[in-house]
Amino acid sequence: MSKPVIEVRDLRKTFSIGGGFGKVEQFEALRGISFNLYAGRTLALVGESGCGKSTVARILTKVHPYTSGEVKYHGQDIAELKRRSEIKAYRSEVQMVFQDPFGSLNPTHTIAHHLKRPLLIHKQVPNNEAAIQEKLQELIQMVELAPDTLEKYPHQLSGGQRQRVNLARALGVGSKVILADEPTSMLDVSIRLGVLNLMQRMKKELGIGFLYITHDLATAHYIAEETAVMYRGQIVEWGDTAQILANPQHPYTKLLISSVPDPDLPFENLLSEAPNFTQDADKIREFSGILQETYHQVGDNHFVRNWEKAA
Repeated sequence: MSKPVIEVRDLRKTFSIGGGFGKVEQFEALRGISFNLYAGRTLALVGESGCGKSTVARILTKVHPYTSGEVKYHGQDIAELKRRSEIKAYRSEVQMVFQDPFGSLNPTHTIAHHLKRPLLIHKQVPNNEAAIQEKLQELIQMVELAPDTLEKYPHQLSGGQRQRVNLARALGVGSKVILADEPTSMLDVSIRLGVLNLMQRMKKELGIGFLYITHDLATAHYIAEETAVMYRGQIVEWGDTAQILANPQHPYTKLLISSVPDPDLPFENLLSEAPNFTQDADKIREFSGILQETYHQVGDNHFVRNWEKAA
């Protein structure tokens, strides 16, 4: 395998809560996160709301500084990027696609404006109308939208079409890595597959590396070669996606997989045979407060963090 595009090592982030006339408390959002992102591959970061997935993405885009650890892009620590020109160049290559496809587009401007503005800001095309229009048509074609989409406003597009525009915007500024934060969760089930297929094509044909942030194991299985399961600010199980889904080892991973409904299981069997997942979740929370530094390997590319059972 080639060298990783992004290397994350022992990443930790602590937020201060309170202030003013109250007591300031420290909250550790990330506790020793490590992973690699490769060109032309997808890593799914899976976990429940509040586990730290989006915090990882915001650190990678330099929205938040990290408290300790390392984040390297092509071997350079992103904390060393201080000058505006350096940060601008980095952000053009490491782009984020957000969960809400409508909220990330200005309703008062056309799609052409949304694509043209970042092209000019990041100097991806000469500042002449012919070159700009040629690039806009190229981007729209790449994300499989009709040419007349450029004249439309966001409210005239479906959720899936808006998300394709967001992907086109990321492509337009020359992104090499896309951090996709729940990009299909607000889309109708019938159009999610189209967006996922587009991401697959971007990965294979353009060599873009994806960090796919989700709570949906079904879409993670479809798009990601590797998966990292997050719980309470740490990665508890990671490796080959198929191995993790076929042979989950950590109790939290088992809980996530067990919560996916089985359409082939009759409803009366589900009621009589299913364990009480709420009680299982409570037990996991009892023993998961302590950070476990050690892990063990259970497959060729399958690792699990050691954990303590509740008494």
